[in-house]
Amino acid sequence: MNGHSSTGRNETAFGFRTVEPGEKQGLVNEVFSKAASRYDQMNDLMSGGLHRLWKDDFVAMVNPPRNARPFRVLDVAGGTGDIAFRIVTAGGSGTHVTIADISPEMVNEGKLRAEREGYASRVDFTVGNAEALAFPDSHFDAYTIAFGIRNVPNIEKALREARRVLKPGGRVLCLEFSHMDLALAQQIYDAYSFTVIPAVGKVVTGDGQPYRYLVESIRTFPKQQEFADMIEAAGFSRVTWRNLTGGVAAIHSGWRI
Repeated sequence: MNGHSSTGRNETAFGFRTVEPGEKQGLVNEVFSKAASRYDQMNDLMSGGLHRLWKDDFVAMVNPPRNARPFRVLDVAGGTGDIAFRIVTAGGSGTHVTIADISPEMVNEGKLRAEREGYASRVDFTVGNAEALAFPDSHFDAYTIAFGIRNVPNIEKALREARRVLKPGGRVLCLEFSHMDLALAQQIYDAYSFTVIPAVGKVVTGDGQPYRYLVESIRTFPKQQEFADMIEAAGFSRVTWRNLTGGVAAIHSGWRI
């Protein structure tokens, strides 16, 4: 973040602040424990509702097989289940998703939703750290992370873990807020982000602070080419990205060869 996931040897970005690496995870957890029950509303605010269309594109790129062939997906930072449920709906009976999210509150939200909406048999929920995944090597066919990678204290370490748990031929897919192509459009989006989103967030949830952090974290996240370089440096091949809505968000893809 700040170009990479850290601002100096012993500091990392938490929004526009710099904190000790060991401090960041607790601060991020606090943001999501506050926002867990309103997470979809939060994404609607951050994206003007567009995140639903972006997620459809994202799942189409995952392309789970529509037959009974086993297809195991690890969805990191996917606590509320939104991406996981879309993947199993798009796939056949062999598609199964395991969620690893560091926030117990988010995982609990997802479990409740899975029971309510009938996904519990095809989605597993675990509390886990993206930087130290509790899964064996070469275990998953796909690794997905949507709107989560920018909250990881050490992005490089998380990407190396993604490669470790993927089978040869497996694919990593990251959907994340990014940087717009046009400077004027970016200025307009920034003005909306820094004024409207925290204010509305406060009205919706009673607390604007988590929204302020989330907006700041988008601005400090690496630009598209730089993030692609980080994915390559973690050992992935054929790394590409696709901008969504002019770069408000982007989907990055890489393959474990």
